[in-house]
Order: sequence, then structure tokens, then C-alpha cells
Amino acid sequence: MLKDFLEGKPLRHPLHPMLVHFPIGLFILSFLLDLASLAFPSIPSLVRDAFYAMLLGIVTALIAAVPGLVDYTDIRGDHPAKRTATAHLTLNLVVVALYGINLGVRSSMLENPRISLAPLILSLVGVALLSVSGYLGGRLVYDEGISVGRHKRRTQTPENTLYLSVANLVQKETADAIFVPVAEAERLPEKETLRVEIDGQVIAIAKLEGNFYAFQEFCTHRFGPLSEGSFEEFSVRCPWHNSCFDVRTGKVTQGPAKVDLKTFKVEVRDGKICVALPRVSPLS
Repeated sequence: MLKDFLEGKPLRHPLHPMLVHFPIGLFILSFLLDLASLAFPSIPSLVRDAFYAMLLGIVTALIAAVPGLVDYTDIRGDHPAKRTATAHLTLNLVVVALYGINLGVRSSMLENPRISLAPLILSLVGVALLSVSGYLGGRLVYDEGISVGRHKRRTQTPENTLYLSVANLVQKETADAIFVPVAEAERLPEKETLRVEIDGQVIAIAKLEGNFYAFQEFCTHRFGPLSEGSFEEFSVRCPWHNSCFDVRTGKVTQGPAKVDLKTFKVEVRDGKICVALPRVSPLS
């Protein structure tokens, strides 16, 4: 499939991080050629070479943007990395637009021995923004774990997230927790997961050996989606960096994660999976 190719799955490596090196290198090369034209005006065609390096940079940036956009759409809206990815995407669009303007400005200067001030400043700003965008891209991979290890995914990604709220549920005054009906118990096969968001709290529910277990969706290491992980007895393995947790207690059973998962009590009531959440006292 085209989407699998753009994600780099046939290569077993994300495609976007492989391609971004080309526009980054070409944009920086263009800036260095601009500086060289100021230092060595006797060398012919430095300004022209900078122009074509910039042109190739824009072309390769647009090519790299296609798998990058596919990766972006794969990040869930409630994932902590979504905001960083949006900033990364926005900066990249600004950079490409800036270099497009730069090309237009310098298109009539190709025979000049030295680059003019205006396109030089545009290039300087472009390289600065490119550096910030590159830093954010690095954060997405190394801090947030985006695209890391996704080719090791062993279970099918949950197609839909159930969005629920406790606002309309009747709570008993003496109850310490409220059980939220999530889905029909028959809906969830053995060793598969259901992903729910209850008032902004994202929870994964798994069925193991006939019992249901609920735990926080995102791994405590790099926010990997545990609903896409694999199961061994009562242990869930994060699909990104192989951290393992006991779904009954939330305890870390294998690193690199060091912080335990938050777990939730589950009961089956009237054939429905019900997850216990702390009762919220009404505001006075």
C-alpha cells in the first residue's frame, strides 16, 4: 500500500527522517555558497550555484514533506507529541515559503559576483528557522518516540477511540469511585485491546485469560501507545522500546521504563465493561 511505503515499512525504517537530510544539507550549502561569494568574489558562479542548491533544497523538501505529513496524521490528537509535531510542520512550511521567496528575489542576480544583502538575510533567517525545526524533529523522535519501533507492532491498531464522559452518570453520594460503562464485554476478544477516552483521560482495556484490565494508554517511558503492544501472560510490552508492565498492578517488569503505570479497576455489569474512575465532587 502507498501509505505503508510512505511510512517506510518496506525498508523497516521511517522514510521522512531519511529524506530530510537532503533539503537541510542543500539549504545550508546554499547559505555557505552565499558567504563564499562575499569572501571570494573572483570565483565565478558562486551566486548561481547557491541559487540552484536552494532550488534543489525546495524540491527535496517538498518530497520529504509527503511522508512527513503521513507520519503527522498518524499521531493521535491526544498524544503529548501532537503539539510539537504541529509546530515542526508549521515551521517547515514557513521555511519552504521563505526559500521560495528567496529564489524569486535572487533570480535576477545570478550573474552577480557577490550575493546581495536582502537574499542573504532571507537565507540566514531560513537557516535559523530550519535549525529550530530540526530540533523539534529530533524531539519528536528521541523524546516522544514518534515512529520509533512502529515496524515491530504485533497487534492491529485500534481503529477507533471511544469518547465518553461521566457528566451524565448518576453518582452515589457515598461512592469513592464511579463505574463508567465502556462497551459490551463480548466486543473484546482475548489478548486484544480497546482504547477509550473518558473526560480527557486515555485508557487501554485488555482482555487476558477471560478477565478485563484497564491501564493508562501511554507508556511512562516515551509515551508509546500500549493499546498497540503485545501481551505475554499478564504483561503488556510497549511497541516502541519494549518496556513491560504488569497490567494487574501497573508495575514495571522490564525497562527502559522506570515509572509504573496507572491502573483502573474493571467490573462487568449487565454485560458491559465498566471502568472505575475517582468520583469528582460537584463544585460548590
